[in-house]
Amino acid sequence: MRTAAQLAAEFGWRRVLAVGAHPDDLDFGAAATLAGLAEAGAHVELCVVTDGDAGGFDSAGPAAMTARRRQEQREAARSLGAAEVHFLGERDGHLEPDHRVRRALVALMRRVRPDVVLAPHPERDWESMQASHPDHLACGEAVVRAAYPAVENPYAYPELAEQGLEAFRIRHLLLYAAPAARRTLAVDVGGWEERKIAALNAHLSQHPDVPGMHRAVRALMARRHREAAGPGAPTGSAEAFHLVTVNHEATFAGF
Repeated sequence: MRTAAQLAAEFGWRRVLAVGAHPDDLDFGAAATLAGLAEAGAHVELCVVTDGDAGGFDSAGPAAMTARRRQEQREAARSLGAAEVHFLGERDGHLEPDHRVRRALVALMRRVRPDVVLAPHPERDWESMQASHPDHLACGEAVVRAAYPAVENPYAYPELAEQGLEAFRIRHLLLYAAPAARRTLAVDVGGWEERKIAALNAHLSQHPDVPGMHRAVRALMARRHREAAGPGAPTGSAEAFHLVTVNHEATFAGF
């Protein structure tokens, strides 16, 4: 098990783009890892695909909830050390990995030019239907399709190249909320737990039971650490991902 800083050094992750379907998805799935990457010197930008207007408590309606949730995500981003938050403005609960969404993601990827892109896993986890919200799956699928081949194909969305957004190759995908069989990387986030909690605390519109949320999040980090470290290992905290290599030194013509 390695820390975010160790992974950044090993894989050369200098620029990071983290994508979530809703405000708070990234904070539940990867906040401690993102904070560790930012602290290690990586440039981190966040993208929220939908406005999250279909969820929450004490709302004056969808427009008010959209404004509130965008502000909450900006506050959470500051807790993590992220440089910028992008909002694509899709409707909560109606997300599809169609060409409009993929084009927007390709444009953003080409603008940020990340070494690694974080996103929800596109495969359903039958052990956690909450983690497998249809918007999460659609977001993950859209990111995967954008990352390969569209972002590196100059003939995909050629109008983007005309705007100066040239094709490039992404090295890695780091997919959170993955089913157990797909988790290939556990990140040691010991020492970063409070940064994750601080980011989640920004999303008060979503948490009628803040202490309960804290207990659940800490318990999940501890469980992911036990799963990775094995029985008898010291207690700790981890976040788990499916690490996918999209391009490496030996990649030729996409194979």
